[in-house]
Amino acid sequence: DFITYVDTISKMLIQAGAKYLGNLKTVYLIFGIIGTILPWIFFSSFFNQEGFDLLLFLKNLFINGPAAGFSTDILVSILVFWIWSYKDAQEKMIKNWWVILPASFTVGLSLAMPLYFYLRTKD
Repeated sequence: DFITYVDTISKMLIQAGAKYLGNLKTVYLIFGIIGTILPWIFFSSFFNQEGFDLLLFLKNLFINGPAAGFSTDILVSILVFWIWSYKDAQEKMIKNWWVILPASFTVGLSLAMPLYFYLRTKD
């Protein structure tokens, strides 16, 4: 079933990430991939059923109490992360930090955060 499929993919990706724990840059890259694939499994399921209706997608983020609470938590977290990463990028002179913005809009914090950490980590 669908949940088993997601669980299997998650376990495979996490095991691959654990193999490279000595290299944080690789770990961040792996979690960026995981953070892209897993949300898009659910997003694509929605878009396959409903079509590419962004208004309906946004409405469904707040369809009930738990969904609204979780969505609000993530949206506030993304905003805080943008502010922090902007300031941090200036202090650490991180080029191309802005790529986290489209990453946030097209996937979410699950891609934007590991992507920024990847950019921030020296080889």
